[in-house]
Amino acid sequence: MTSELNLIPVVDLLKGQVVRAVRGDRKAYRPIVSALCASSDPVTVARILCEHCAARQLYVADLDALQGGAVQIGVLADLLQALPDIELWLDAGLADASAGQALREQLAPYASRIVLVFGSESLRSREALERCFEATGGNGTDANDPGAALSLDRRDGQRLDAAGCWDAVDLWPKRLIVMTLERVGSGAGPDLETLQEVRRLAPGATVIGAGGIRSEDDLACASAAGADAWLVASALHDLQLPRVRR
Repeated sequence: MTSELNLIPVVDLLKGQVVRAVRGDRKAYRPIVSALCASSDPVTVARILCEHCAARQLYVADLDALQGGAVQIGVLADLLQALPDIELWLDAGLADASAGQALREQLAPYASRIVLVFGSESLRSREALERCFEATGGNGTDANDPGAALSLDRRDGQRLDAAGCWDAVDLWPKRLIVMTLERVGSGAGPDLETLQEVRRLAPGATVIGAGGIRSEDDLACASAAGADAWLVASALHDLQLPRVRR
């Protein structure tokens, strides 16, 4: 790998299967067809992706929950049980801190390995944003609570942000995801301009980009732009990134 950027593989779950995310158009997502994994089974795909990236984290987007349905607790528990050394970053459309706490309780045996992702597209209010990170600041300083992250979501130049997260820099936690949905699965390249702006506003944060990675060169450019890590899926399934050796 030509970059020191940390790769975090992504599994998008829909009705118990892994699907391919393309430009945030969730109604058009279909079960994954992959050159890397001959399956859409979540545990199989997750294990192969994590091995390919030598990953210590796995990002899971529960698309059922993100679209207003029930969280796929059974599938999530299967992933956590099958990958005991992996920290799971979970985006399940959480509207507030209480929803996050309820989710932790449902996955209680694995709670110490779950980083809750609160997305700006899902948070219901500014008050909800204030309460999400007040205990740990998203740092995970409690050994039994690895904390949380804020995903700053946008699509086609528009912020998905009813709660005003993008402008509440003083409320940002120490882990930030820059999610440019139209770049996801598009092969259009990473949104480095937005990432650089977030990095400028939060120089001490861990900043994770999402969407658009096509090659090792893209990873190197993302690292130079200030990214600490990047969420990847399509580039792995399409064999655009070589296996990481540690």
